[in-house]
Amino acid sequence: MTNSWADFQAAEPDFSGTVRQRFEKYTHHVLATLRKDGSPRVTGLEVNFRFGELWLGMMPNSRKAQDLRRDPRFAIHANPGPDASMEDGDVRIGGRAVEVTDPDVMARFQEAIGEPQPFHLFRVELTEVVRTGVEGDELVVRAWQPGRALRTVRRGNDDSPPRDDSPPRTDDA
Repeated sequence: MTNSWADFQAAEPDFSGTVRQRFEKYTHHVLATLRKDGSPRVTGLEVNFRFGELWLGMMPNSRKAQDLRRDPRFAIHANPGPDASMEDGDVRIGGRAVEVTDPDVMARFQEAIGEPQPFHLFRVELTEVVRTGVEGDELVVRAWQPGRALRTVRRGNDDSPPRDDSPPRTDDA
């Protein structure tokens, strides 16, 4: 099983559309990587949806590129916007960044976006996609992981326990 953006779209077309729209609303987002000592590094980044994939491009030898080359785990948090309304929810993606060095793929990407080379290019393998938003009086968290159904948890603004509206799981996890 692969974990590409196209796989996510096929598994959850509505949810993936909501997530993509949220990321495309603003240009700059926040990328979290792991430094050599294991501590987190948070930096700005643009994301790109092309050719059925989610791509991360960055300047040559940037710290974030060095981090991802050493340890491909990352998280990206969508730009929350200019105010506190969060009308489109809070969206983040976790995964592994796979560096792409194939000259044909690099050239195709460069031609599509018009950015000059050299640059590091990483293809995203998704491990988790989460959207948190408010619906009525409830906080609603939707989470997707490869090979699993979309999970929806609702929590009110009282002492009631969270309510899991997800379909029952059929795996052993």
